Amino acid sequence: MSDGAARDATSLRATLLPVAAMLATVVLWASAFVTIRHVGEEVSAGGLALGRLLVASAVLGAVVLVRQGRQGGRGGQGGSPVVPVVWPRGTMWLRLALCGVVWFGLYNVALNAAERRVDAGTAAMLVNVGPILIAVLAGLVLREGFPRQLIVGCTVAFGGVAMIGMATSSGSRADSWGVLLCLVAAASYAVGMVVQKPLLRSVSALHVTWLAGLVGAAACLPFAPALIRDLGSARASTIWWVVYLGVLPSAVAFTTWAYALARTSAGRLGAATYLAPPIAILLGWALLDERPAVLALAGGIVCLVGVYLTRRRPGSRRSRTPSAEPHPVSQSAPPPGQ
Repeated sequence: MSDGAARDATSLRATLLPVAAMLATVVLWASAFVTIRHVGEEVSAGGLALGRLLVASAVLGAVVLVRQGRQGGRGGQGGSPVVPVVWPRGTMWLRLALCGVVWFGLYNVALNAAERRVDAGTAAMLVNVGPILIAVLAGLVLREGFPRQLIVGCTVAFGGVAMIGMATSSGSRADSWGVLLCLVAAASYAVGMVVQKPLLRSVSALHVTWLAGLVGAAACLPFAPALIRDLGSARASTIWWVVYLGVLPSAVAFTTWAYALARTSAGRLGAATYLAPPIAILLGWALLDERPAVLALAGGIVCLVGVYLTRRRPGSRRSRTPSAEPHPVSQSAPPPGQ
């Protein structure tokens, strides 16, 4: 293979892998909305958050140990070089602690509690205020600016989510506490993502997710008695659903999200979560035979258009994009499953 062909293949891989990671995350998070609502009938909000984070931390911890063991086994041998593990330093630990408490801890507890009080349509509509908050915070804190295509795309996509919310709403009056909890979840998601972004410049996506998950689990330890009590009386299938939430929507999805976040702007990646409501509709249609309303399908199409607008790059800037910026350590440690 010529040098030019090799460079083209490398460039294509660098472009496609973050997109694949983002799509995997959104699909898994969409499935989590349905699962949380089902499991919430038997497991309390705090207990579910703790159980999910304990499973995720155990899975990611095992992956970290295996990776370090393999790297240690190659030490001093020929072949590919061993990539050293880089741990957070100094104030990075404060960022990591904030990310773990706010995003992994508070977000999960607030979302679990919210889905006990409001219907799925209202929850999806309110939680998806998050990408708008991310765009604002990323523009101010991370100095990503306010690209016109991002603002327009977010506005269009949120309109699609509103259409889905109206189509799937049960028609009951929204619980005021449920609405507040949805907004807390949205704000926690936005703050956590913006805090996490600078960490990924020097620490791998795998390690950031694992350590933040441990912090989140530690913050949720006061819910341990509730978790023990709930799992003691829960059906076996419910326990397996808790494990599912910990392995896929948490361990895998949060890591693939961090992988993608290290290679694109926070504002553009945050807008990708507008894909979750239409994907959740399709999953419900395929798995639960829940036929969506025409308005919901139309809202899903509008969401797709909005996300496309946020991902579209101005022609004058194609030569340099945020995803092309190198992150040597984080790129060398792809998340599990990739």
